[in-house]
Amino acid sequence: MSSDPLPTPVEQPEASKRDVASWIVRHKVALLILAILLTALAWWPSRQMELDESIESFYSENDPYLLAYQRSKRDFGGDEFVMVGYYQPGLLEGGATVAEEITAALPDMSSIFGSDAAEPTETGDDETESVEVFPEEIEPVDPLDTLGELAEKLSAVPGVSSSSTQSLPTVLMPPALTAFWERAFVRTSTNRAALIEMSRHILIGEDDETTAVVLRLLPETQGGPPRRETFRQIREIAAAQETPTFVAGEPVQVHDMFRYVEDDSVRLGIWSTALLMAVILTFFRSMRWTLLPVVLVNVVLIWTQALLYLSGLKLSMVSSMLRSLVTIIGIATVMHVTVCYRDFRRAHDRPAAFRVTYRSLAVPVWWVTVTTAIGFASLLTSEVNPVRSFGVMMALATMLVLPACWLLLPGGALIGKFDADPRMVPGEEKLSRGLAGLSRLTERHPWPIALTAAFTMAFTGWGFTKLTVETDFSKNFREESQIVQAITFFEDYLGGVGTWDVSFDVPETIDFAVIDKVRALAEDLRALKLDDGTRLTKVVPISDGVDLVPNFRADTLEEKLEFLKKLQPEFVSSLYNSERHRMRLVLRGLERQPAEVKLQLIEAVEETARKHFPDAKASGLYVLLAHLISSMLGDQLVNFVVSGIGIFFTMALAFRSWRVGLISLVPNYLPIVLVVGSLGWLRIPINIGTAMIASVSMGLTVDSSILYLDSYLHCRRQGAAHSDAIQQAHGSVGFVLVLINFALVAGFSVLALSHFIPLVYFGVLVSLAMLGGLIGNLLLLPLLLKWVYGKRSWK
Repeated sequence: MSSDPLPTPVEQPEASKRDVASWIVRHKVALLILAILLTALAWWPSRQMELDESIESFYSENDPYLLAYQRSKRDFGGDEFVMVGYYQPGLLEGGATVAEEITAALPDMSSIFGSDAAEPTETGDDETESVEVFPEEIEPVDPLDTLGELAEKLSAVPGVSSSSTQSLPTVLMPPALTAFWERAFVRTSTNRAALIEMSRHILIGEDDETTAVVLRLLPETQGGPPRRETFRQIREIAAAQETPTFVAGEPVQVHDMFRYVEDDSVRLGIWSTALLMAVILTFFRSMRWTLLPVVLVNVVLIWTQALLYLSGLKLSMVSSMLRSLVTIIGIATVMHVTVCYRDFRRAHDRPAAFRVTYRSLAVPVWWVTVTTAIGFASLLTSEVNPVRSFGVMMALATMLVLPACWLLLPGGALIGKFDADPRMVPGEEKLSRGLAGLSRLTERHPWPIALTAAFTMAFTGWGFTKLTVETDFSKNFREESQIVQAITFFEDYLGGVGTWDVSFDVPETIDFAVIDKVRALAEDLRALKLDDGTRLTKVVPISDGVDLVPNFRADTLEEKLEFLKKLQPEFVSSLYNSERHRMRLVLRGLERQPAEVKLQLIEAVEETARKHFPDAKASGLYVLLAHLISSMLGDQLVNFVVSGIGIFFTMALAFRSWRVGLISLVPNYLPIVLVVGSLGWLRIPINIGTAMIASVSMGLTVDSSILYLDSYLHCRRQGAAHSDAIQQAHGSVGFVLVLINFALVAGFSVLALSHFIPLVYFGVLVSLAMLGGLIGNLLLLPLLLKWVYGKRSWK
């Protein structure tokens, strides 16, 4: 047997722990009162945390895509549009193809209105007569008048720029045209057709019967009601229409994303907590030890949010995962204490059992807290602001778990005699025998297990090269959701909801030569087509408006632009800023398409535009959202490496052995490689919920490794052989890990009910990663310990 020393467990000298353990038991009432007071003081500031719902918050201040977007907003007034669309047969005396398609997809209304326009009814003479549903004396309503009334109602909604509302009636007969020749100009069939064509895929579909009202939102800096109130009123007006009316637009999509996250965070938090309590109560059959972890989790959340509020940070969409992850950390910690305390109660009274529990777990739990915090702190390397702030939040919350345990658990466990002790877990003996058999399996068949694990990691690891990014924003919502139905309607009949632009510098004074260059660029963009056939659905250049103005009434470019301002008041200002010498073309593309296609289209547009204007730059919410998850995917790889390095050094410091640092990485990399690599093989795109799974999983699964290693090394220090130490670790720490994983996977299953699809992915993938970590720590870690320390003796 080798004489090389084994690494030191993370335990500290008994005397110092005995002093602290005795002190917290003696002062348990004072500590509990202090916890209550701190929670009471933190309650109000924790309730003041605001959710930052701006898409700009996802980017760093110097991000080039954000800078381009902000510049476009400064130059052209912003492009926060809401579109309200519906079908109207006979809108321009066209066919009814779209109406027939949509009506066919709606429920059968014959039971309400009757299947025909006239129904036979019984008379007193047992004869039938026809009753006309639409009497002849009622004059049919002009569909354009109905559309105009809808536009007026929508324009009056607080938060909407009433002067900027676009609808077909105002395009075909602009109110600003007062001269006879001006009104006659728009009434001619040729010019009317030209105006309709300019509005195609914006205000009217190809069928001439699908139409939309486009609303420009006032900047939030100008005050007014919250966006959610504006959207609520718009949707109320749309719902009051006689025909199905759809509300869409990228600001609505972003709002719905945050609304779903906010609602699900509360609703699912309640249900997951209830399910976790039911599982823990089933395990220990003790209401006291069921409530303790739940109380601790909520206290930590209140403290965390209060400190975040005082520091000026805001919650983000990513922060919706805060409750879930704090639940994992808090419940895992308390369940370790519960099982350890229960075992020591067989030989000690309650205060002595708690003191021994504290001595056994205090320092290991400290290192668990540190390594978990380091795993989350690796998110600070991200380029995405909400991810960085989430890293701060989780690191802070993780570190608060330890003082919460010190303050709450002594009093919670020892005050009062009712329901004082946790019971044996149903089926505990069978589970213990199964774990003992698993430890023998690792002892007898190390190479098959190791080779299987190596092959699996190599195979799934290759899936990293096949990962794709999901930027189809509609994929964040369920198909039956209101926003997805609206997006589908606009993409099928009105050119989609993805509005963006390409902008560039122009001379201080523009002339027809500049307009010619813009016209040429517009023609190139309209002809642009990717290999898979993807193209822009709409290109709006200023040259279209200039070409519409007749030469006999406007000879110079200035005259034409002045007439355009009457024809469509914001047409010129939305495309040309004479003070900043900037011009742009407004573009529209489909939202529901693969991420790589969007990015290819954006790149192709910029390349085409730079042939005419070398400084051309694409911008808009469409562009921001397309690049958002791509940057998060790149961040994930960096965070993965940084968290691994941080955990290696922490583990090496905790156990004073670089070998332990290396050993601890293998079982914790396993679940991440399995989960993320499988996403690549299964062609499941990375979304907001999965883009941080690597760092999150690393921070969570390493906790089990620390406790397992500490148990193993403690047994070896007492003189146990390797196989005996492994069996002891399986029977103690392994048993607790199985219980924790079962409880948390059950609690996280509630996330599958979320309306926000990334939360569904997050819940499923974190559960799989935790199960993978369990397998790694119970199968691979014993093998590694055997090969490295199996024949070493303790000095």
